Amino acid sequence: MLLRSRMSLCCDESRKKGYEMTTATSYRYITRTDGIRSGHAIIEGTRIGVHDIVGMVLNGSSVDDVVRSLPPVTRAQVYEALAYYEDNKEEVDVLVARQMAAAEA
Repeated sequence: MLLRSRMSLCCDESRKKGYEMTTATSYRYITRTDGIRSGHAIIEGTRIGVHDIVGMVLNGSSVDDVVRSLPPVTRAQVYEALAYYEDNKEEVDVLVARQMAAAEA
């Protein structure tokens, strides 16, 4: 209990100072960082959202097309983003729909 309290205090202090909190996921290349892409799943070390990659694939891009369009992203990261999508369809589908609606407007 004491450890949890200290961790909470540490996190609260970090937020007050403007530090971003990164949350690891069970995926090697995917993370979430407060303040980047509204805390949604991104490719680690980038600002590229999983939903960005999924949206491209759903619109007909191949894995190689995605890699060519997003140079910092590797094939392994694209495949992992698709695996994340399979495990979290509801979450990602909402983000993709919002992004596509914004693009059409």
